[in-house]
Amino acid sequence: MGVVGDRIGPVRSRDRFLQGESVEGSVRSPILSSWQRSRLLGLSPDQSELPFKEDVDPDAALLRAAEPVLDRLQVIFAGSRTNISLADGHGMVLARRFGEKSMVRHLPPIQIVPGFVFAEQFAGTNGIGLTLAERRLCQVYGAEHFAERSQASACTAIPLRDQLSGHIEGVLCLGYPYTEADPALIPVVRKAAEAIERRLMDQSSAREHGLLQAYLDAASLARSSEYGIDGHPVGMVEFLQSELEQSDQTTLKERATELMSADRRAVAEVPLSRGRWVTLVSRPVTSASGVEGVVVEALLPEDTERHAPAPTHHPSGAADAAPSVVPPGLRTHAAPAPAGDPGGRAGVRGLVLVGEPEVGKYAVAARRRLELLAEASNRIGTTLDVSRTAWELAETAVPRLADFVTIDLPEAVLRGEESPHPTTEMHRTVVHGIREDCPFYPVGEQVSLRPTTPHMRCIATRQPVLEPDLKAAFGWLAQDPEHAELLLAHNIHSLITVPLLARGAILGVASFYRSQDPAPYGDDDRSLAQELAARAALCIDNARRYTREHTLALSLQHSLLPRGLPEQSAVEVAHRYLPAESGVGGDWFDVIPLSGTRVALLVGDVVGHGLHAAATMGRLRTAARNFAELELAPDELLTHLDNLMVRLDREEGGDGPDSASTGIVGATCLYAIYDPTSQQCTLARAGHPPPALVLPDGGVSLLDLPAGPPLGLGGLPFESVEIRLPEHSQLVLYTDGLIEDRHRDIDVALDALNRALAHPDRAPEETCRAVLDAVAPEHPADDIALLVARTNALPADRIATWDMAADPALVSEIRGACVSQLNRWGLEESAFATELLLSELVTNAVRYGTAPIRVRLIHDRNLICEVHDASSSAPRMRQSATTDEGGRGLFLVAQLAQAWGTRYTTDGKVIWAECSLAAA
Repeated sequence: MGVVGDRIGPVRSRDRFLQGESVEGSVRSPILSSWQRSRLLGLSPDQSELPFKEDVDPDAALLRAAEPVLDRLQVIFAGSRTNISLADGHGMVLARRFGEKSMVRHLPPIQIVPGFVFAEQFAGTNGIGLTLAERRLCQVYGAEHFAERSQASACTAIPLRDQLSGHIEGVLCLGYPYTEADPALIPVVRKAAEAIERRLMDQSSAREHGLLQAYLDAASLARSSEYGIDGHPVGMVEFLQSELEQSDQTTLKERATELMSADRRAVAEVPLSRGRWVTLVSRPVTSASGVEGVVVEALLPEDTERHAPAPTHHPSGAADAAPSVVPPGLRTHAAPAPAGDPGGRAGVRGLVLVGEPEVGKYAVAARRRLELLAEASNRIGTTLDVSRTAWELAETAVPRLADFVTIDLPEAVLRGEESPHPTTEMHRTVVHGIREDCPFYPVGEQVSLRPTTPHMRCIATRQPVLEPDLKAAFGWLAQDPEHAELLLAHNIHSLITVPLLARGAILGVASFYRSQDPAPYGDDDRSLAQELAARAALCIDNARRYTREHTLALSLQHSLLPRGLPEQSAVEVAHRYLPAESGVGGDWFDVIPLSGTRVALLVGDVVGHGLHAAATMGRLRTAARNFAELELAPDELLTHLDNLMVRLDREEGGDGPDSASTGIVGATCLYAIYDPTSQQCTLARAGHPPPALVLPDGGVSLLDLPAGPPLGLGGLPFESVEIRLPEHSQLVLYTDGLIEDRHRDIDVALDALNRALAHPDRAPEETCRAVLDAVAPEHPADDIALLVARTNALPADRIATWDMAADPALVSEIRGACVSQLNRWGLEESAFATELLLSELVTNAVRYGTAPIRVRLIHDRNLICEVHDASSSAPRMRQSATTDEGGRGLFLVAQLAQAWGTRYTTDGKVIWAECSLAAA
């Protein structure tokens, strides 16, 4: 902030602003907004004339309430250069006081005489005008004033409100030289404003005292008249407390308040609990001072159920029901029944409420605001969708608070992120109102806003902005004059803009427009809009955070799932993965080619949802692939995964009770290995749903596999089952999200699955589509992973097998037989490399293995050489020294083969090598 010497005020910033330069960040937001509005109004800093009104009412209620307080302030600031001003709700000065009386001789009339109007549209930025615009306590220092005449002064101003309605009745302003600015002035001004507001409230109480006395006088006259009255009086407080339940008391008071706010003669039958009822009668009453009000009486029928006593004395105390102010010690009496009044029936009669109709309207409005807030707690935030939550805010506010609601959110918030520049990427997200023909910017359109608009002002100040009269809202009009005229033509006349704030971040702007109710928005409406927006903002932020985590988890999971299917001939495979609506889980699937043309099929499900489940799934899938590379049997692989899950659970749980654990780590899994050379399939499962088998003839069954414990329990065995699958059978693996649904029995889902699979002629892709259409829940609560594999069988003429003794002399015969077989397959070009590779593998088996020895060649996508022996010792490749005579055989195998390895069987081991036919 620029200063001149020790003087307060952004002098340089003001000069730059007047020259048309940008001063954002160097001037307080309310001051800058006021400067911009002043410039839009065409005001000149040199302007010295202000509107003047001579008809200042010396008997105005505000002035009568404030005069003692103004006199007290004059005493407090005696001897100082303080100018104490009282202005009405339009900015017209009603009274002035001076700390130093001699100031009157030196100040211009504009700062002395009441009647001048200091509203912002006439005087530019000043204490009174800014307070009326911002509707809160404001301070203006030196060069922050728009007018040149005020550059040497500072001021602190605060609005004066009617405590019943919340309306701003006026402004209390303290002016002083800017060199004498003191933070201690703020509490002084606040206490003075509170004192004036209390005195305004006392005036209202005095008026109601007069109304009550008028009622008592009328009752006394009726008792002394020849006509008398029907019924006998009873104390309503006694009746309410002794005869009615709390719910009945509340109902009676609320209905009486509504009658009083109607400001007319009326009768209402009010049903109570247990079949009882009471009649409320409202009629006008006028006090001796001319104050008009309404009295509400209760007429209670004489019946045996009510048990109301008929007192012989006048009951004491009036009904303790807001908003009436009934002095303690006053008695309620029977009132005369007007002609034609149903009160003519015999019964019990008593006073419930007496007061001015406006007071009743305020009470009814306050109750309805509380009801709306209570309803908002149930209606806003029912989902974790950002856009839907914004719509719920609008639907809650229309029509009880606003006739139209628009909500603008940054694009980043809709994606689940925080927006670094929310003011530059606002998108219209919601337009909702009592009708659809109002010309607001449509949903989906990017909204560019000027700094002077109420929307940008509420973002800059992080406070709601109230524009009671849009025809005078120059910042709003300047945004788009043609569009503003269209809205005004639809009778939209008042606006509240509220920033959507949550955890310190700006999430958007909610705008509430009024058109049908001719009354402008007030401060109570602004507070209600702020409370609704605060609740909605928290729900939107929760939805945004969920969206972000859901997006991250989904991205992580998709990156961890197979991106494509590996090339293999054992099975034709199709798959589907559907994330849950409520959150990404840990479901996964995999297809892993193994040696000897075999293939492993894997489906699993990690417990839980979110990033942790997705990350655990990635770790488990990686481990499963590594264990599969070791050529482990299904039960052994599940045992290794189980041990891994136990370790993960131990790591996640930590060593102490205060460790940051994310919960128990657990999973289910189904693992199958299919061998197309024998059509044998070996399966094992760990707490996972059993797979479905579709035979070529159309038969469908769930394979009866031992269930096995879920992964993560530890110490329990798993069991493998081996079955033979006819060629072109379909093996269907899935996770529980496919068949489990809270709205459907699992047997029903399994029946639907069987019917969907009873079409063996379908391709796996078609089967996946049919299963999801027929079985998957409409709104899945859990992830769904589906894997369909149609089995193939390798023709017998593609396999060649030789048995041999452990005799080195037989190696040459095997080489010859191998070359002959390759020639029959048309693989002459591969003969030399294959002969050399097979010679090394057979020689190793003869020298280091155990009989019997079996050699097998498989002609598939690649050429596979296998040598089986009864020994369990595995060869390993090592770096041979230059002086070693042997040890280079496996090195040669590794160079000639595309891949090689060892797998163990129940009766020994198999050394295999795979050669690419293209390379050969």
